[in-house]
Amino acid sequence: MSILPKAKQIPYQHCEHGVVREDPFYWLKERENPEVLSYLEEENQYTKERLSHLEDFRSALFDEMLSKIQENDTSVPYKMGDYWYYSRTEEKKAYAMYCRKFGTIDAPEEVILDVNELAKEHSYFDLGGLAVSPDQQTLLYSVDTKGRELYTIYLLDLQKKSLSSVCIEETTGSIGWSEDNNIFLFSRADSALRPYQVWAKTVDGEESLLYQEDDEKFRVGFYKSTSKEYIFLYSVSSLTNEYHFLSSKDPLDSLTIFSSRHLGLRYWVSHAGDRFLIRNNDCDDERGVHTDGALNCQVHECSLEHTQREHWSMFIPHRDDVQITSLEAFSSFLVLCERKQGQERYRIIDTIHQTDEYIDMPESVYMLGGGSNPNFDTRVYRFGYGSLVSPSSTFDFDLDSKEMELQKQTPVRGYEKEQYTCFRIMIPGHDGELIPASVVHRKDIDRSIPQPLYLYAYGSYGSTMDPYFSSSRLSFLDRGVIYVIAHPRGGSMLGRKWYEDGKFLKKKNTFFDFISVAEFLIENDYTSSDKLIISGGSAGGLLIGAVINMKPELFHAAIADVPFVDVVTTMLDETIPLTTGEWEEWGNPKEENYFHYMLSYSPYDNVQPQEYPNLLVTAGLHDPRVQYWEPAKWVAQLREIKTGTQDLYLKTEMSAGHMGQTGRYGYLEDMAYNYAFAIDQWGMITGKD
Repeated sequence: MSILPKAKQIPYQHCEHGVVREDPFYWLKERENPEVLSYLEEENQYTKERLSHLEDFRSALFDEMLSKIQENDTSVPYKMGDYWYYSRTEEKKAYAMYCRKFGTIDAPEEVILDVNELAKEHSYFDLGGLAVSPDQQTLLYSVDTKGRELYTIYLLDLQKKSLSSVCIEETTGSIGWSEDNNIFLFSRADSALRPYQVWAKTVDGEESLLYQEDDEKFRVGFYKSTSKEYIFLYSVSSLTNEYHFLSSKDPLDSLTIFSSRHLGLRYWVSHAGDRFLIRNNDCDDERGVHTDGALNCQVHECSLEHTQREHWSMFIPHRDDVQITSLEAFSSFLVLCERKQGQERYRIIDTIHQTDEYIDMPESVYMLGGGSNPNFDTRVYRFGYGSLVSPSSTFDFDLDSKEMELQKQTPVRGYEKEQYTCFRIMIPGHDGELIPASVVHRKDIDRSIPQPLYLYAYGSYGSTMDPYFSSSRLSFLDRGVIYVIAHPRGGSMLGRKWYEDGKFLKKKNTFFDFISVAEFLIENDYTSSDKLIISGGSAGGLLIGAVINMKPELFHAAIADVPFVDVVTTMLDETIPLTTGEWEEWGNPKEENYFHYMLSYSPYDNVQPQEYPNLLVTAGLHDPRVQYWEPAKWVAQLREIKTGTQDLYLKTEMSAGHMGQTGRYGYLEDMAYNYAFAIDQWGMITGKD
């Protein structure tokens, strides 16, 4: 008989703005305390014992998921310089192998990096970045073996197959080459894991600091223009961007500011031959200051010599109903990714044929993704495509013939697309707003009666959970489960305003929207409360924690992966990684109005003596984004306060970070674990399984 874990309580009080908060589990943040590790192990053991009846089913479910995947697979090759580059996977190997062929695609293969060899001595392994020098002679790559998102950079001589003596530890993992083949760029993080410096380093080991960002709300990064002529260094917060640029042929030359920083002005820069193009949210040409009028972005242009804000001229005006989410510039055409009424689409502006048109897609509800387009002078644009029923595909669009050619669709063994249907519904919210939700299920389920339903959402940072294909999800669908992705405010499904109406002092809209979706699905017999399971991770875990406090009776069970649930305490602690930058998402609780609002929804601070849904919570001991103690404290608080006998499990990965296990098999194991929990909660496990 497993013993219910019970964390000890040590009196501790927080006092802010005249409010005293009791926090008896505050001590769980003492990572090196043996009692903390012992408690986490007790929770793990309890979870293992209580869910031991699922071990055989989890194993079978893992095998079922794996059987859908073609383990020996190869990506679509792309040409860079004299080589064709691609990656491939092999059966029973967890990681990819990166390869190339000289001259033609039929030439002998050269494996330039076998990640399986790098990872074999580590329980955790993540390849952060991979970059081949312009002369194709040297490979730059970064790895994290702890899960703390701190990467070590290595240089590999591709001719000699030998590592350089240059080794840079504790970087962000971001890497890139200049065009002189001698200098590469990387970034470092401060003690709070905020990327704040960009460095240049020669292959011989000499370092130069290019840029340092001292404002703790900002993080830095860099990228090379598709033209290969410029390197852009950016410093961004949730509200404001600023760019610098330099020549990619001489990165140690002086750094030039593109346009001075203004609070609220967000802009992104692309090089388009004789001009720069600037996607931005600034619409006030007269005063030269930012406004909120171009929330969905517009595009300006400027000369290469005069880049400050006052020299920008309008190229593509703002539209209230269309969000411009990205812009790519090539020598003879531009590609804009736009989102209208929740749906992405590619707009192609062809400067040779003087055309401005959209690429027609084969379905009405789908998602788009970037492809490998390393050549500035190309007339073919490569992109990714998929939907809830269409496996991920790679297409080439020819600008001259206007034809779209399928290069590859990810093989899914045994999958028959015609057996499934997907669609989007718009659901009335508490204040009259219509909330999008994407739905997929088998066509042969009985829609006249409520069915098991899995409802997922994220709803923060403006991230949009587009309707992607998942072969693992078939293990739900083929058991008659309806799968729904809610798109509440806080994401950007309906544009920038949709995001801004779900952050700061409007954050509760995210939770209200999710509840509205759940209630709609129940009222319209998609499901019932005793068949509804909800899920979210990280900031989506905050969503799960909030809604089960607000409306626990709506849900049969919930899965919260690495949930951000101790909102106020975390946002008050500037020593925790990433905290200060998060103030532009949630607000700064040092300000009284934000404090009270955040306190009113923080899941840990609002646990009530009520019955909760059955709950599975996961954490990562080395997670730098959501510290392990947040889910641990939350579970301890729930055990102390909640009523009823519903299941409550905490599973902490003792060697993983925010993203869980690594490698494709580790990912499938995590997926099978959560899916088995859900299928068991629905009572769908039979002797045949």
